[in-house]
Amino acid sequence: MEVSTSYLHKNTSVSLLRYHFVWCPKRRRKVLVGNVALRLKELLEDKIAELGWRIVAMEIMPDHVHLFIGTDPDVSPTQVMHALKGYTSRVLRQEFPKLQTMPSLWTRSYWVSTAGNVSAETIEKYIAAQKTRD
Repeated sequence: MEVSTSYLHKNTSVSLLRYHFVWCPKRRRKVLVGNVALRLKELLEDKIAELGWRIVAMEIMPDHVHLFIGTDPDVSPTQVMHALKGYTSRVLRQEFPKLQTMPSLWTRSYWVSTAGNVSAETIEKYIAAQKTRD
């Protein structure tokens, strides 16, 4: 995975949106191991590439997933989670029958935070300095 700091250029916008997501299997079960973890990584990489997003970093732990991705400005965090959790749950439960014993693979919740190339403090200083510019 390549860490990219390039801006996304569209017809009417230039952006750099990055989200750090964390989500867990139902009841925080430690099912993301071995072949399940490997397949989940492949599925996430494929789906994210298909949607035109970029993976900055990813780590799959036995009972949760960390994903740091760059997306388009017209995609909300809710849409990202819906696309990724829905797709991976469906495929993993088809391919690994032991996961079908769970009521669902993922919890409905997730954690998300934004990140970029500059800190909030830098942006605040930049905005505050605008009136002093020539």
